Amino acid sequence: MSIWAVYKRALSMLVAERGQAVGVVLAGIALGIVPIAEGVLLGRVVNALALGQGAFPIIGLWAVVGLVGILAGVVVAVMADRLAHRRRLAALGQAFERAIILPISYHAEKGSGAVVRTILAGTDALFWNWLSFLREQFVALVGILVLVPTAIYMNPKLATILAVLAVIYVLANVLVAQRTSTGQAAVEQYHNNVYGRVGDVLGNVTVVQSYARFNSEVQAMRSIMAELLTAQYPVLTWWGLLTVLTRTAATIAFVAIYAVGALLVERGQTSVGEIVTFVTFATLMIGKLDLLSGFAVRIFQYAPTLRNFFDLLDATEGVREKPDAKPLEAVAGNVRYDDVTFRFRNSDQGVFNISFEAGAGKTVALVGPTGAGKTTTLALLQRLRSPDSGRITVDGHDISDVTLNSLRHNIAVVFQDAGLFNRSIAENIRVGRPDATDAEVEEAARLAEAHDFIAKKPDTYQFVIGERGASLSGGERQRIAIARAILKNAPILILDEATSALDVETEARIKRALDRLRSGRTTLIIAHRLSTVANADTILVLDGGRIIERGTYRELVRQSGLFARLVAEGGFTVPGEEAQEVEVAAPVPG
Repeated sequence: MSIWAVYKRALSMLVAERGQAVGVVLAGIALGIVPIAEGVLLGRVVNALALGQGAFPIIGLWAVVGLVGILAGVVVAVMADRLAHRRRLAALGQAFERAIILPISYHAEKGSGAVVRTILAGTDALFWNWLSFLREQFVALVGILVLVPTAIYMNPKLATILAVLAVIYVLANVLVAQRTSTGQAAVEQYHNNVYGRVGDVLGNVTVVQSYARFNSEVQAMRSIMAELLTAQYPVLTWWGLLTVLTRTAATIAFVAIYAVGALLVERGQTSVGEIVTFVTFATLMIGKLDLLSGFAVRIFQYAPTLRNFFDLLDATEGVREKPDAKPLEAVAGNVRYDDVTFRFRNSDQGVFNISFEAGAGKTVALVGPTGAGKTTTLALLQRLRSPDSGRITVDGHDISDVTLNSLRHNIAVVFQDAGLFNRSIAENIRVGRPDATDAEVEEAARLAEAHDFIAKKPDTYQFVIGERGASLSGGERQRIAIARAILKNAPILILDEATSALDVETEARIKRALDRLRSGRTTLIIAHRLSTVANADTILVLDGGRIIERGTYRELVRQSGLFARLVAEGGFTVPGEEAQEVEVAAPVPG
């Protein structure tokens, strides 16, 4: 996207409030014309005084013109500010809405710090571009468009000096813009690197402190900032040179107007009042060209920032809802995968030819080594990703044909990372069902074995738990997440290593709560601790993105395959045969 296309798109965002924008534009036109009219009237007043003629009618007209300028200035000052602030917040909301529906892969690639910076810096750039355009640049542009023909009509020879001055300004700006466009893009990338690094370090500050990484991380940050300055200095030098060039041109223009004007007065081809008018025109033109020059600087400086912001707005979410999608209603919970394949972009990893059925009220467990495809398989059910081929159905309905909101409303998830907000305990539990009563929140907490520790916190359920639940222990965070899923009361339940953060005693209590929760619900469990899947109706063993074994716990152990080896390595025994060691054939070398 070119710089001018970026700027055009930024201005087009004001069209959402067309009435307000038109009002500011009309007032801006008046503000652009008034100073030129005042310059013309000033010259006529000087001529009238020099000739001993009556100047009061002209002075009276000048007062009326000045009053119009004052009123137009008030309109622009008030309306432009309010319009820019409103549109800034609207753009912030739009970017926020886009960011939270983009796939996890987008956030993983960009980094949360860089995404935050893109939103905040982008909306700041929009605000200042809108405000400066409405209050200054548009007025300056109108002024120049009116000033040039007026000057030519009054005195073509003196107007030529103004035209040369304008050409010098334009050429100087174009030259510097060409010299700095690539450098400014590099500067913006370094800014993103800085913010990305800050977000990465602050998000893992416990690791930084535990591993005594303070000096290393500070040094790395200083290196990135040094690279930023190295890229920034040449850009600043060019824009500084532009200021020198334009100031020099302005000084020469003033001298030329007086010199040429003096010669024309001697020849009787102009008047003193007209020279005064052209000096006023030159002052106006220099001021307006300075504004436009400064605006050009900001356009080129902000262009990479705005381009990143618009890239965020244009980024396509991983999953698109069909226009004719129907809501998924009265869900029993029968889940079926039919030959589903999904491959990660630019990778040979994914899941391949996945087929299984989880009947309503049944429990299916997915096990296998890290990277086997367990989480990806269940992400497809939530439509966090879309399969490349095959289909997934719920109660016979292809999930690609139903609305995302209704699908996800019928699925409750407990993640390995609890995923808590820096809000109160009650608010975190209510994520499962925002309209739940206090009694329902407390009941969900009791079922999750969380009520007792919540009651001991300051302000109990109103206790704010800190970023990502930093004020809670790992087990407490996990129980809050389980309470959230219990409160949602969805017919389909996904447990992604839901008991991994719990000690043995707490895990036993949670498993009892989960057993109650699972009753009558379709449950899909991802687990590395095989003891948590022993009672599943079906266990799917994944490796390399494929299902290589399936069956009950007993059946799989007796097959002496991958599952049996995982059981042996974990020291587990077959339920009901605690005294008997699991015998697994030793793997064949090679």
